[in-house]
Formats: sequence, C-alpha cells, structure tokens
Amino acid sequence: MLTVFYDCYTVLSKVYSEGAYLKQALTETPVEEKNRPLISKTCYGVLDNDAALSYFLSRLSAKNPKAAVRTVLKIAMYHIRYLHKRPYAVIDNAVELVKKLGKGGVSGYVNAVLRRFSEREIPLPEDPFERLCVQYSFPPFAVRRLIGEYGKERAEKIMAAKGGDSTLVFYDGDGEGYLSALRADYAKTPFENTFIVKNFLRNGDYDKGVYTFQNVGSAAICAAVEGGERLLDACAAPGGKSVSLSRKFREVVACELHEHRAGLIAAYAERMRRENIEIVVTDSAKPEKRFFGAVDAVLCDVPCSGFGVAFENPDIKRNKDENALKELVFLQRAILQNCARYVKEGGALYYSTCSFFGEENSDNVEDFLKNNPEFELCAADSPLEHETKKCGLQFLPDTAGGGFFFAKMRKKRLP
Repeated sequence: MLTVFYDCYTVLSKVYSEGAYLKQALTETPVEEKNRPLISKTCYGVLDNDAALSYFLSRLSAKNPKAAVRTVLKIAMYHIRYLHKRPYAVIDNAVELVKKLGKGGVSGYVNAVLRRFSEREIPLPEDPFERLCVQYSFPPFAVRRLIGEYGKERAEKIMAAKGGDSTLVFYDGDGEGYLSALRADYAKTPFENTFIVKNFLRNGDYDKGVYTFQNVGSAAICAAVEGGERLLDACAAPGGKSVSLSRKFREVVACELHEHRAGLIAAYAERMRRENIEIVVTDSAKPEKRFFGAVDAVLCDVPCSGFGVAFENPDIKRNKDENALKELVFLQRAILQNCARYVKEGGALYYSTCSFFGEENSDNVEDFLKNNPEFELCAADSPLEHETKKCGLQFLPDTAGGGFFFAKMRKKRLP
C-alpha cells in the first residue's frame, strides 16, 4: 500500500504543484500496472472531492500544512472516508510516506490529524449554499449558475452525477457479440453498436481499431449530424467526432490549432483505418479563405468550460473561474461567426459544447442568429434523454451521462 500512496502522491504533486492535467500526469508517471486501477481511482477521487477534503482538513488543523504534507493527508482522508479503508492501515502508510519524503518531523502531526479524522464525523457547513460547494467540490460561481438555471434540487442532482463506466463504439462488426464473448457487463445505448460497459479494461483490440471509446454525449452529437459530401470539423482534436463522422461524409476536414494535438487526430484516424480525413493546423477563429462557401456542413464543437464532464475531468472544478468562462464565451462566438463563412447555401452549421451553462450554449446560438439572418435554426432531436432549450438540445449528467449541448442551423438559399 505504501507504493500505491507514493505513486498517488507523485501524480497529484504534478497536478497541485506543477499545474499538470490529471490525465497527463497519470500517463507520464511510471507506476506498477497491477496498482494502476487503484492509483487512478484515488487520484481522480482526491481531485473530485478536493474542496471537501480541504474543508475537512481546515476543521482538523489550526494550520494549513505545506503542499507535500497536504497532498499526503488528502490521499489518506480519501481512502478513509470514500474508499472505507481501515484507518489504522491508512494512517500507518501516510506516516511512512512523509518519512520517505524526508519529512519525518511532521509524522506526529500527520498521525494526529488522521486519527482525529477517523474518530469523528465532521459535519458539512450549515449554510445551504456553502454545503453544496463543499459536498460536491464545485466552485461557487458554478453552483450559483446551476441553481439559477436549473433550480436547487436539479442542480444538486447534476453535481452529484458520477461517471466511471466506459462507452465503447464498434464501427464494424457485432459489438454486442464481442462484449458477450468477453462476458462483459454492458448495456445498450440508443446508438448503433455503442455500449456502456462496466469495469472494462482496454485490450489489444483497441489498438487494432476493433472498438474505440467515445462519451455517449459525443455519440449523440455525431448521430444528430446529417451526412453529406464535405464536413469541416472546426475544433477536432483528439479526433473522435471527425473519425465517427467520416463514415457519414465523403470527406472530413479536421481543423486543429496546435500541431501536437493535430497529431492526435492523425493517430486516431490511422488506428480506426479512416482515410478520408484531411487534417489542417489552423485557428478556427480566424478566416481560412480556401474554405469560404466550400463545405456542406461545419461542426463547431468549441472549447468550453467542460463542466458537463467534470466527473471525468475533475481538474476542471479547480481550474476554471468566472473570468475564464467569459473569455471562453468570447472565443466560442468568434469561432462560430468565422466558421459560418465556410458553409454553402443550404448547408448546415452545427454548434456543440460539453457544458450545461446557458451562456456557453443557447445564448451563443441566439446571439449568432440575431446577427446572421442568413442562417435559421433547425429542429433537432435525439433518442438520448435531453431538455429542449430555446436554441438547441441540452443533455445533462444525471440523465444522459454527461452535460452536452447541440444546436443545428442552416444557411438559407438565396431566392
């Protein structure tokens, strides 16, 4: 267990102290493969409950310990409270870890804090708003917006939603037969050859392109896009939607701002054996004249706050603030406005995010339509449970497995 604690500490230190993303830190940190599931679960769990763990620590200690000790304490508290591990074993490993880190002078402090934590129930804040922020580790600005848009009861359900299961897509072959042969615990989704699978461990067939992983909300968006001749995917990395939609279009132009992320699209397309995807490194917020009026459809799956999939990316709850949200809205509108130039008359313009905030979603579409009368809003539907907003479909984590938004517009034909 000490090895697990040490590896968790190494990963989380990269996140807390170096600003790394959790997925990146987990990928780049060598760990014993047999321990990887527990290490991943612990690191995700600590970040997902970061505000709550910080709150518990503040109630147990008059001082705020330094970053290294604080990280060790959070790992131990997560194991005691959320994984229900035996406190004495957890405490012993936490004490040994701080010694291994050369901080033996605080071993008594770590022991005392964790013993108090294991022996008493620390109540959540009495104030209802503060309680929600602590219990779900959502930043106050996000809680305010959720309550304002969905009401307190629904907001709490949205914040409480958890992921954990994998969504597998099979582009060819019998996916259900494949999973049955593996004796996997799976459930069908409303989408063809797409399944939610519990406790699935990636095997060699992933690298062979037998299946891929795609969030069910992403699958819903791809299913709602109509096929045609040429699609431009404006913000395409890591490539899941481009690869999926390459089966609906004769050609897909996958645009990405960063060279290294464009490489992810190329690797994805190669793995899934898709040869009709052109990858272009470009800024989708700035005009690319060769695309003006040249494509049948544009998908603007724009950079967003990502709160709709915060349970998969707990860094989001720590790293995003109101100023960042405002900057994102500005960028989203710039991308949508620019990419509208690429749509042929009669062509489709799709807008999507992985957010549940109206200002990133329906508000942006409404603003675009107000300033671009040559486009009209089209009816959209999905077999995945959703709410119909003024300007699109809103999928929510508690009912649809993620918070996604989708809208469809069409460029009018000139009389």
